Amino acid sequence: MIGERFLPVNLKEVEERGWAEVDFVYVCGDAYVDHPSFGAAIITRVLEAQGFNVAFLAQPKFNNCEDFKRFGKPRLGFLVSAGNIDSMVAHYTVAKRKRSYDYYSPGGKFGLRPDRATSVYCKLIREAYPDSPIIIGGLEASLRRFAHYDYWEDKVLESLLVSSGADILTYGMGENIIRKIAQLLDKGVPVNKIRDVRGTVWLGEKGDKIHFDYTGEWDSQKLKTDKAYYAEAFSVQYKNQDSAYGKALVEYYGDKMLVQNPPMPPLEREELDEVYALPFMRTYHPSYEKDGGVPAIAEVQFSLTHNRGCFGGCNFCALAFHQGRSVRSRSIESVVEEAKLLTQMKDFKGYINDVGGPTANFRHPACDKQLKSGVCANKKCLAPEPCKNLKADHREYIKLLSEIEKIPKIKKVFIRSGIRFDYLQADKSPSGNAFFKKLVKDHVSGQLKVAPEHCSGNVLRLMGKPDFKVYEKFRDRYFELTKSFGMEQYLVPYLMSSHPGSTLQDAVKLSEHIKRWNYNPEQVQDFYPTPGTASTVMFYTEIDPFTMKKVYVPKTADEKRMQRALLQCGDPKNADLVRTALKMCHREDLIGFDKKCLVKPSYKDRVEQAKKQKEQQRGNNNRNNKSRRGRNTGKRRY
Repeated sequence: MIGERFLPVNLKEVEERGWAEVDFVYVCGDAYVDHPSFGAAIITRVLEAQGFNVAFLAQPKFNNCEDFKRFGKPRLGFLVSAGNIDSMVAHYTVAKRKRSYDYYSPGGKFGLRPDRATSVYCKLIREAYPDSPIIIGGLEASLRRFAHYDYWEDKVLESLLVSSGADILTYGMGENIIRKIAQLLDKGVPVNKIRDVRGTVWLGEKGDKIHFDYTGEWDSQKLKTDKAYYAEAFSVQYKNQDSAYGKALVEYYGDKMLVQNPPMPPLEREELDEVYALPFMRTYHPSYEKDGGVPAIAEVQFSLTHNRGCFGGCNFCALAFHQGRSVRSRSIESVVEEAKLLTQMKDFKGYINDVGGPTANFRHPACDKQLKSGVCANKKCLAPEPCKNLKADHREYIKLLSEIEKIPKIKKVFIRSGIRFDYLQADKSPSGNAFFKKLVKDHVSGQLKVAPEHCSGNVLRLMGKPDFKVYEKFRDRYFELTKSFGMEQYLVPYLMSSHPGSTLQDAVKLSEHIKRWNYNPEQVQDFYPTPGTASTVMFYTEIDPFTMKKVYVPKTADEKRMQRALLQCGDPKNADLVRTALKMCHREDLIGFDKKCLVKPSYKDRVEQAKKQKEQQRGNNNRNNKSRRGRNTGKRRY
C-alpha cells in the first residue's frame, strides 16, 4: 500500500504523533525519499513495522553538532548512513574533480553532505551525546568495513568502524541485521556486548571471545604497506562473503581487534514480499517541493525491483561485497501488487520504466547447490564460460512481465536496468528464445543497453566478463530479431576505458570495433577505483588477488585520457589524443581517409606528408634523369 505519512523530520511532528521520545534517529547523507529503491527508506520502515519510533534526520548541518540534537537523545541510538552511494563517489569524478550536481539532494544542489559523511556524522553525534549507541550502515560503511584502499587519498585507510568511532558496523542488506540489533538494545543489552549478530562488524580487545569460526587475522599496519599481503587479504575476504560457509574475519589495530561476523543470510521470497509491502510514500518529502524535488526519484518512481544479489561476478562491481552473489527474488504476486500501486499515482502515464534489479533477468540462484551450500568460492557462474551446473531459465521472468502487462492503465513495460546477455544465451531451452523475442518486441524503448565493457580477452578475464564473441553473437541475433519485427531499434554497449590490464593497444583494438559498428558513444566509463571491488585491488596493488599474478595498470593521466579518447574517436575534440595514441602504438595505418581509419591526419601531418611525397617524387625524378643520362652517354653499337 501507499503510506499515509512520512516519518517525523522535526520535533513538532514527533509531538503530533504523541511520542514522548524517539527510539532511533536515522541520520542520512541523502535527502529523505521514502521509496523502496532507497536503503534508508527500507531500514526505517522495517523498524517502524517492528513497533519502534523512528525519526529521520536528512542531510543535517555539519559545521557543529546542534542539528543532531533536533529530536533529543534517542532511547536506543543513532543509525548513520552516508546515503545510497559512497559520499566520495557522490562528490568527485574519476578525475578527482568536484561534481557540480547531486542527484540525491533537493534540486540537485551540491554540498549538502560532507566528504566521508559517515565519519563526520558519527563524530558530531559523539560530541552531542557521548554515550549514545551509534550503528553505521549503508553502502559507504559496507564497502569500507575492512582496511581498504582509498582512491582519493591514494593509500590504505583503516576500517570505517575504527575511523568513525561508531559502536557497530552493519554490512550488506540490513533488514534482519537491524531488527536483531534493535531487539537486543530494546532488551537492555549494552551496545558493546552485541557481538554475535551476523552481518555486523565490531571492535574489541585482542583475546575477546569471537562467536564464530574465524580466519584471516591480518595486521592493519602491514596491510597499509605490503601490497601482496593486502591482495591476499582481499581474496580471503571475498571468498568468505557467503552466509552458507563464510567465516568470521579478523584485523588487528594495535591492541584492538576488529571482527567481521559471517554474513546474514539473504531474505527469502516471503521476507522480501513483506519488505516491499511496507507503507512507503513512494516519493520525496514534500519539504523539497520548493527546490524542485529530488532528482534521483525520476528514474525509479515508476520502476519495480524484483530481485536481489547478482551471480554475474564482475570484478569492478561492488555487488558481491554488498548484496552478495546469491540471487533471491520477490513473488510474481508481490511485484504485480506494487505495479497496481503505481497505476494509482497521480503522475503515472502508463509506463513502467523498469522491472529489474542488479541484473534484470535473474530470478533464482545460479544452481540448486547454492540454496544449501552457497556460491562457489573459487569460481564464477558465468565467466569465462557458463558453469555446467548453471540453470538458465527465463520462464518465470516472462510470466512476471506478462502479468504486469495485463494490469489496466499500463501501456508499456520496459527493461532498463540491464540484462546479462551471456546468461540469456546460456538458456538453451525454449524460454531463452522466447524471452529474447519478447525483450526485443515488447520491452525495449528504442535502444537496449548492455555491457560488453571491452573486447580484449585479457581485459575481459580481469573484469570477470565472458569472451567478446559472446557479445558479438548476441548483437547479431538482436538485430536479426529487430529486422524480423520490422522495428528500428539500437544497441548501446557500455564500454570501459583504463580498467586494470587494459593497454593502449587494447584500447586501439576496441576503437576498431567501435568504428566497424558505426557507433559513436556519447559516454564512456573510465574505470573508477571504488572501495570493495577486486578491480580496485588490482589498480592499487597491480596484482590479481585471485591468482596473485602481476597486472598491467594504466595509471598516468595522459594514458587514461588517450584510452578514453580512443573509445570516442569520432569526437573532433579527441583527434589529437587519438593520433598521439596511434603513433605510440605504431598504428599510423589507422590515421587517414580510408574507411577503416579512426582519425584523419592533422593539418601538420598533411603538410609533412605532402612534403615527403614531393621529396620522394623529386628523388624519383633525379634517379630517372640519371638513368636516362647514363643511357645517352653509352657507346652505340653498329
